[in-house]
Amino acid sequence: MPELNWIPATDDETMTEYLEVAFGGDGNVYIRENINPETVVVTTEKKWEAFCLGVRAGEFDHFVEGIDD
Repeated sequence: MPELNWIPATDDETMTEYLEVAFGGDGNVYIRENINPETVVVTTEKKWEAFCLGVRAGEFDHFVEGIDD
């Protein structure tokens, strides 16, 4: 695995559990949980971009219905 710069997927410094994302420069995107950093999910940049566009378009809103902020 390339050397990665992990980016927390939150700005909330009080959160103790969150996802981290890293862009490998090799065409892959790496995703892990901060509390379980040895387990890494790998996807392509194209799939990551499609996922992000889907989130923006509300395609996954049904997963968070009823969850309070």
